[in-house]
Amino acid sequence: MSSHDENVVTHNPFEGKNGASMRNQAIDAGIGFGVSFVFFAIMFIIAIIVEVAA
Repeated sequence: MSSHDENVVTHNPFEGKNGASMRNQAIDAGIGFGVSFVFFAIMFIIAIIVEVAA
């Protein structure tokens, strides 16, 4: 009879050797926010420059 435990976490073969990232997700979220903020700020500044030049 095989023992079957519902709480055993199996390894996902598609994740590779180190599947789960142990990095802090708050740092990644902050970097993503900063990059998107800079992108939209640059678009806004370019739009203001075009408006003033016109």
